[in-house]
Amino acid sequence: MMTLEASIAVNRFGLGATTADVARAGSDPRGWLNDQISNPSAFLLPVRNLPTSAQAGASLTAYLASRRQARTAAPDPAGSPSMSEQAQMAAVVQPLRQLNQAAYRDVAARVSHGLTTETGFAERLVYFWSNHFTVAATKAQTIPFVGPFEREAIRPHLTGSFADLLIAAIQHPGMLLYLDQVQSTGPNSQIGQRRDGGLNENLAREILELHTVGVHAGYTQDDVIEFARALTGWVLAGERTQRFMPQAEPGAFVFLAAMHEPGARTVLGVRYPEGGVDQGLGILRDLARRPATARHVATKLARHFVADTPPAELVAHLEGVYLQTEGDLPSLHRALVTHDAAWRPEQQKLKTPNEFLLSAMRLTGQTRPDSRALLQTYQTLGQPPFRAPSPAGWPDDAASWSGPDALMKRIEWAQAYAEGVTLSQRPEDIAAAALGSLFSDASRQSVRRAESPSQGLVLALMSPEFQRR
Repeated sequence: MMTLEASIAVNRFGLGATTADVARAGSDPRGWLNDQISNPSAFLLPVRNLPTSAQAGASLTAYLASRRQARTAAPDPAGSPSMSEQAQMAAVVQPLRQLNQAAYRDVAARVSHGLTTETGFAERLVYFWSNHFTVAATKAQTIPFVGPFEREAIRPHLTGSFADLLIAAIQHPGMLLYLDQVQSTGPNSQIGQRRDGGLNENLAREILELHTVGVHAGYTQDDVIEFARALTGWVLAGERTQRFMPQAEPGAFVFLAAMHEPGARTVLGVRYPEGGVDQGLGILRDLARRPATARHVATKLARHFVADTPPAELVAHLEGVYLQTEGDLPSLHRALVTHDAAWRPEQQKLKTPNEFLLSAMRLTGQTRPDSRALLQTYQTLGQPPFRAPSPAGWPDDAASWSGPDALMKRIEWAQAYAEGVTLSQRPEDIAAAALGSLFSDASRQSVRRAESPSQGLVLALMSPEFQRR
């Protein structure tokens, strides 16, 4: 049986125990976690042939062209449309279907990796930071970019600094499209003076509120506006930029000076001189260094891994490490898993649907689930991958996932899943191996007394110790 610390390591910090995890984490649980923190390959998705941002940009361009064609299908002199209604629909639906299919491939690759990875803590950190910098496939323009965003902006930057991660996330095409930055035009810029086009504050506001200092940091509407002005010109290469930079790869981040609002900016009391793209970069780097950002990030990290109301001493420790190391992410992650408050045996976090599904399948050795059925399950349980309901990401508290209807849906899924899976051991033995001493005598007896192995597995999956971490 696993030691208590080994069980906490693979369940609280990882994705749930597999037989291999029990062996790997058993002798040195904290070392097992630490080994993942500074290993760049631990964070990568080892899957080839998934679309890059450049390919996503080409897909989006094709979709937008088809949509324009359908919208502008003019009637001929006799009054009949040049395209039938069916043809117009097909011109939009088929390219949109292709966008969704690319996103589904990314979801399938992500889930498959979650079921088989030997570095569950690294993968959990990917999920945390991807949710912190949410880009959701909730509109057509972002659908092809959600997978590339996580693979290109999040995963490769988790062994560096928060500032580098922040810049990579903000400059990624997925984020620029998701928060409407590509529409933001400086009113006094070269382009802004020639045609209608206004300032869009979405990206600037969410960086302040969600990504860095937090809503209670004391910034004002003037700070948001000034920051938004500094970010004008941060766009994607495409038809709009072709005239100014014809060599830029479509879909790539570019700074278009002709859209940038000229002049110095003042954000949170700091003056930033005219400087093109460096003006926005300077603000981002300063935001990354602020104590309010350290506190905001420390609180979210401790809340995600330890408790909905995280221990104050843990938050203070993480905040201090962040400031001392200038936001070095490996140092921050190491501070989390070396603090005693993170290792208390009380299971204070309810698993999200994603955590529940992955840990259940890892428990039973499932590595090749039916992708379509799994996507439907995610939808039913309320957490479809890459489709968070707002830029704030998925909620990270028990109240959001523990309603009666939500728990009933978990039970229904567990019953259906248990009927179709073949167990190599008795359910109580599987659960005990994965949960160790966290698995209570009451739960063990309940599983043991089940009328069938499938019923026993349902009871194990729905036990308080498995539902929490």
